[in-house]
Amino acid sequence: MLHVARWCMGLFAICIALSAHAQDVEAVKRAAEQGDASAQYNLGAMYAEGRGVARNDAEAVKWIRKATEQGNADAQFYLGVMYFYGRGVAKNDVEAVKWFRLAAEQGNAFGQNNLGLMYAMGRGVARNDAEAMKWYLKSAEQDNALALINLGAMYLDGQGVARNDAEAVKWYRKAAELGNAFGQYNLGVMYADGRGVARNDAEAVEWYRLAAEQGYALAQNNLGLMYLYGRGVAKNDAEAVKWLRKAAEQGNKNAQAVLGAMKIKAPSTTQ
Repeated sequence: MLHVARWCMGLFAICIALSAHAQDVEAVKRAAEQGDASAQYNLGAMYAEGRGVARNDAEAVKWIRKATEQGNADAQFYLGVMYFYGRGVAKNDVEAVKWFRLAAEQGNAFGQNNLGLMYAMGRGVARNDAEAMKWYLKSAEQDNALALINLGAMYLDGQGVARNDAEAVKWYRKAAELGNAFGQYNLGVMYADGRGVARNDAEAVEWYRLAAEQGYALAQNNLGLMYLYGRGVAKNDAEAVKWLRKAAEQGNKNAQAVLGAMKIKAPSTTQ
């Protein structure tokens, strides 16, 4: 039941500045073709996410790369992600590190977080926990919730620093208070387990609820279990089923198993 979400990578987390209406897409295309770096980045992101245009990773990389050639840090970050996942290009961790670093050195918080994560995992670069902490901290200084969570994980696991549950709680709380569902869930786990903070099931329930309401399946599963066992909240099988079903619909195996044990048919999923 109680497992923290360990590592968080900034993926397609930078919002596209323009809406996805057809006329906007045409305006972005015109600006991109005229060499505007921001428009090139936005057009690439639209193709990558299928916003206003059919998803096309090759076109996404084409336009994002044009923006990187003009030094656009958001595009550098995004191209790193495309290399990390092998979308529109061959998967290549070394290239991912290269682009994350270029973005990070320009102060891009997502690039800094992702570069730290590559060092922490030893992907595309030799594992170096000190470098991971350095880049996480730079990103955290910009209130990047993903970096805050990753710092918490470093302290929780004693990776590059002395293991310290109270420090882990500190960083998870910062992310949680920014409204990040991963941070809220992890803080809930720490309260439920009494790690780095006095055990408090009621606090755990409240943090799980905040994350669950954002659609985070692990939090939905745990909130359902809190209702099922009456931990931090009055026992309520109907509420338990409600939240377990939401988690099960997203493919959460534990929620599906619990519903099965309750002789309640778990929702079918595509996961």
